[in-house]
Amino acid sequence: MNKQQIIGLIVGAGVLASTSIALASYPGQQLAGRAHVSLANARTLAARTAHGTIVAQELETENGGSGLRYTFEVKTATGIREVGIDAKTGAVLENSLDSASVPAEEQTERGGEPKESADGGN
Repeated sequence: MNKQQIIGLIVGAGVLASTSIALASYPGQQLAGRAHVSLANARTLAARTAHGTIVAQELETENGGSGLRYTFEVKTATGIREVGIDAKTGAVLENSLDSASVPAEEQTERGGEPKESADGGN
């Protein structure tokens, strides 16, 4: 088994384990009937996008994309990332480092910018 296969198995096991809590109620669950992307599929996308384990989730109406998004907090090796998945299209709307997980001295080193974002801050 090569390194890439091992990493794939580890990521897959993490996604499978994190999916077990997906059936529990979550903030915004009453909006699920409007979503075209299932919570399970959105969780898989979020975990793959941030390369970590989901520790919180919600479904909310928010500007950007279709206006309905799943928001996940994903624990990674470098901190907690916030990942937004469009609940109607499955597009990744956000993948940013949560400022609460960045030490104050690192925020200062970044010129006071508390978040990094792959999409320019959306």
